[in-house]
Amino acid sequence: MRVWLIVQLKLLVCAVQFLTRIPTPSLSEFQEDWITRAARYFPLVGQIIGAVCAVVLLLAAEVWGGWIAATLAIATGVALTGAFHEDGLADTADGLGGGQTAARRLEIMKDSRVGTYGVVALVLALALKVLALGGLSTTAAALALFAAHGWARAAAVVAMRLTPYALRGEAGKWKPAPQGVRSGEVLCALALAIWPLIFLPSGAIVAGLIGGAFPAVLLGLIARRLIGGHTGDVLGGIEQVFEVGFLLGVAAILT
Repeated sequence: MRVWLIVQLKLLVCAVQFLTRIPTPSLSEFQEDWITRAARYFPLVGQIIGAVCAVVLLLAAEVWGGWIAATLAIATGVALTGAFHEDGLADTADGLGGGQTAARRLEIMKDSRVGTYGVVALVLALALKVLALGGLSTTAAALALFAAHGWARAAAVVAMRLTPYALRGEAGKWKPAPQGVRSGEVLCALALAIWPLIFLPSGAIVAGLIGGAFPAVLLGLIARRLIGGHTGDVLGGIEQVFEVGFLLGVAAILT
């Protein structure tokens, strides 16, 4: 039992290191499949980020009000992750929007430069998140942000399980272990993502999950058709569009 707990703690630390810029203890050893095995804890890491963002929103709202507070909360999430997922969204938009063949799309996604599609996708995603949060009460916005961050990471884990890894996508932010994400790890991720929903009304929960799932599934299907599956960048894009859709769905009910 003690050995199992130590392994789980190492996987959690690995997940924090992979997804954020939060300082963590260094791992004395690292195995090739740890990032894939750590996927079960991605929603928990998302909730840590969401909790910090929610606190920033609540504090900022006492000084400036909803719109500035929402902007600062979103900026906090970007800072905590080093724009990790936002960069994936931009690369995905550039690759899927600008290439004519699968090989060319993957090549564009590996390019560190951001093109027109990427800029437009980033501006729209950030703006929609701020607008969705700014229209809610401070408490509702904080709770929605907390839940959204966990569920958006869970959506990426589900995509890791349900879609194949795109060939020649090795230069992305994540390369899966040969055995990929296991069903039990997906269930663990979903279980971790569920509990923040208890703070939201049932209508907002349904609208948020449907609002997040629709663009995430759509992006996953488009990526599968155009490049054969997912890459690390596509997973970042799925995380972002789920987050946007979730917040819009909640806002549609609670605004």
